[in-house]
Amino acid sequence: MLTVDVALAFFAASLLLGIAPGPDNIFVLTQSAVYGAGAGVVTTLGLVTGLCVHTAAVALGVAAIFQSSPMAFTLLKTVGAAYLLWLAWLSFRAGASLALTGGGGTPFPGYAALYRRGIVMNVTNPKVSLFFLAFLPQFCDPSRGSVALQVLGLGLLFMLATLMVFFSVALLGGRLALWFNKAPGGQILIHRAAGLVFAGLALLLLFSGK
Repeated sequence: MLTVDVALAFFAASLLLGIAPGPDNIFVLTQSAVYGAGAGVVTTLGLVTGLCVHTAAVALGVAAIFQSSPMAFTLLKTVGAAYLLWLAWLSFRAGASLALTGGGGTPFPGYAALYRRGIVMNVTNPKVSLFFLAFLPQFCDPSRGSVALQVLGLGLLFMLATLMVFFSVALLGGRLALWFNKAPGGQILIHRAAGLVFAGLALLLLFSGK
């Protein structure tokens, strides 16, 4: 079992990590800036669902496969980069369509699609599993019982911290959406900016090492 001191220290560290700029919170900000705060909240729920997968992977030892197998690591991050490039293409296409038609509103993909985007964005980033594999065990102590259960508890605390931070990011993005959506030019700009962000995240994931 986790002690109160360990749980509080880990939660504080998780909050700081969530606040630090990274691919996931940038992704939430971008989605909520395009589609509104609700979209950012749903995307966050998808990302946190992906964290469930990574937490289970670390608890079961599966993440060690990505640490020891360069091929598996490269394959998964290539899939993630390809998905981000596809999202970039969708954003650029939406911006081009708005430019041709003179506006008319931003097509909303639906909350289910945004939730799936969050899951895929998180699960296809093997660095999250490797980060969990390096970070979570530092707060575990075999003398306190099952390490797997301690990892699961830490994973839940990390998810709670992520929800708190990313929901705040979604609200900020929602305010940006209200401002950008006042005019067709703003909608075009935010779609093109989102496309650049997605493409940048894809390249960052693809060309970064472990």
